[in-house]
Amino acid sequence: MRLTEFWKRMNAHFGATYADSFARDYVMTELGGRTVHQALDAGWEAKDVWRAVCAAMDVPASAR
Repeated sequence: MRLTEFWKRMNAHFGATYADSFARDYVMTELGGRTVHQALDAGWEAKDVWRAVCAAMDVPASAR
């Protein structure tokens, strides 16, 4: 998954403003105690980060 697709999905699920806030502030155990931005900066694949977000936030299967 490309980063552009990742952010498109984040914006679609959370809304553009909250998606960025969530990505900066919400520390996720699924990402090893990192935020979305920290995980991406550490080299995590966008698809793996998206899967973690989906698991943590109960994203509906239709949006995965």
